[in-house]
Amino acid sequence: MPKLTGRDSLTLGGMAAASLIASSKLYAESGENAMNALSNIRAIDYTIIFARDMVAMRAFYQDVMGFPVRAELGPQWVEYTVGSQILALTERGMMWNDRPTPEGQLSLQLAFRVTPDQVAACAAELEAKGIALAAPVTDQPWGHRTLFFRDPDGNLLEIYADI
Repeated sequence: MPKLTGRDSLTLGGMAAASLIASSKLYAESGENAMNALSNIRAIDYTIIFARDMVAMRAFYQDVMGFPVRAELGPQWVEYTVGSQILALTERGMMWNDRPTPEGQLSLQLAFRVTPDQVAACAAELEAKGIALAAPVTDQPWGHRTLFFRDPDGNLLEIYADI
């Protein structure tokens, strides 16, 4: 192995520094963080609820909530369009067969945004359809007007508006 002089070390050090600078420039130009690829996630594309009672859940999200069906892959999978998002219902066993969350234990909350004047109108419509409110329309100290209720599986649903 050849012996390096001080001058050679500086040259190699300079080359390493130049390589590091070039890599940094490529990184900056690419706009991607190679060290944290997960930071590139920009949205939740769809949410899947594993239904205990698929028939009741389908009726609730279609008939009560009025969400249009986007796609149906048979009786075990249905997708609804909710604004720019997808809400899917499925049964356990199609891909995953974990035990369901025990009844009476909170496992999911979905929040649906409307305008401030629509929160009370949504509450009235839900009550007219026989849906019990878990909490009435309330102006919260954190700047939301909220309404809480549950779907047939007991998942907590919120309709809210920024106020």
